[in-house]
Amino acid sequence: MALSLREFWTAAHGMILGALFLLSFAGGLAGLYSLRPELVTELGIKERLTRLRWGTMGMAVVSLLTVITGTFIVYPWYRATPPEGADLSLFPRSFLKADPSLSAWHTFGMEWKEHIAWFSPILAFAVAYLVWKYGPELVKNAKMRKMVMVLFVIAFVTAGIAGLFGALITKAAPIL
Repeated sequence: MALSLREFWTAAHGMILGALFLLSFAGGLAGLYSLRPELVTELGIKERLTRLRWGTMGMAVVSLLTVITGTFIVYPWYRATPPEGADLSLFPRSFLKADPSLSAWHTFGMEWKEHIAWFSPILAFAVAYLVWKYGPELVKNAKMRKMVMVLFVIAFVTAGIAGLFGALITKAAPIL
């Protein structure tokens, strides 16, 4: 099986980087949830904090790479303007906008992906910063730990919705 350059970057963006971010979320959320003094010893807290610090930072970097590859590599192919009389199936944005039954995929789905998806790395880096800066305090302060978990969940949800829209839009109008 051979992939074209566009197929490779689309797969790297969504299937590799996007999936890696979404999978790393589960480990990070479990790590944050388990930072409770009644669940682990002092030595266990140190070990979990080290893993959580590096894990949240790695997740934030993967999130940023996902959004950057989507914005600057894959999206320009999506929005390419077709020459007069061209087959619109080779130009995803034009193909979606030309069909009223599919135009919402562009007007709502791609708007989400273009703009709202950027919240995911911003929030992921905020979570990583809070874990690095206030790690031991997260063990003692349940409210702070829950606040960090809420930011973490919002980062996940924005990325998850962007990924879902990406998969559905690619199904309707693939980048060939």
